[in-house]
Amino acid sequence: MQLQRIGELGAERPVAVHNGQVRDLSGLTADIDGEFLASGGIAAVRERFDSLPEIDIAGQRIGAPLARPQAVWCVGMNYAAHAAESGAEPPKVPVLFFKTPNTVIGPDDEVLIPRGSVKTDWEVELAIVIGKRAAYLESVQDAWDHIAGYAVSNDVSERAFQLEQSGGQWSKGKCCATFNPLGPSLVPADEVDPGNLRLQSWVNGEPRQDSSTADMIFDVPTIVHHLSQYAVLEPGDVINTGTPQGVALSGRFPYLKAGDVMEVEISGLGRARQVCGQA
Repeated sequence: MQLQRIGELGAERPVAVHNGQVRDLSGLTADIDGEFLASGGIAAVRERFDSLPEIDIAGQRIGAPLARPQAVWCVGMNYAAHAAESGAEPPKVPVLFFKTPNTVIGPDDEVLIPRGSVKTDWEVELAIVIGKRAAYLESVQDAWDHIAGYAVSNDVSERAFQLEQSGGQWSKGKCCATFNPLGPSLVPADEVDPGNLRLQSWVNGEPRQDSSTADMIFDVPTIVHHLSQYAVLEPGDVINTGTPQGVALSGRFPYLKAGDVMEVEISGLGRARQVCGQA
């Protein structure tokens, strides 16, 4: 089953997709958000799926699969090969930075190259969506009970802002408008093996990244457990888990410019396509 939000920006309606059928969730919930996830919304959709109205969504915009989260947590340098191409040692503990919630856009929405940018970069990532409040989790195993599902994320980054103008903290290069396309779908956690997913990206049809979440330095439950020792993770929070090698920062590829087309895909979670515009 896949959960999606369909419609124009600010007017998305929640839907569920299963076995080629699309069901309208508007009678069950106003939106796909933290409250929906924390209250057992996924289980309710499964229980009532066959009785919900079937609708046609062909040709409609796909929004982010989650209404604006209260936090977007990000883990950096979480693939050894990406750390190497960035000239950094693999971290011994998860590296944390933040994106503002208003960076989250639909999977096929336009991404804007910031004013003054010369180093805008792509990053396909597995996104964790939190389903239950997590604070001071007792063990890594406990983390599984707090994950609602997963989605495709593109952690778009401006490397000059991030590394040269940052003052030491990465978020300047991460929080530009439109810098976190998410989706197309939120796939429930029990339908995904997050430790064995293929991640790929392309720019203008040319391959860039091709790796697996099996190469993560810190796996999904370790990330959730670790973050819960330092902060309270709320239902609906998004955690970007890091990107593999193959980004422009490596020096092997040119940075993005207006008119370029990014595509990102994770096996079982879907594919997204963003055209770059100019802010």
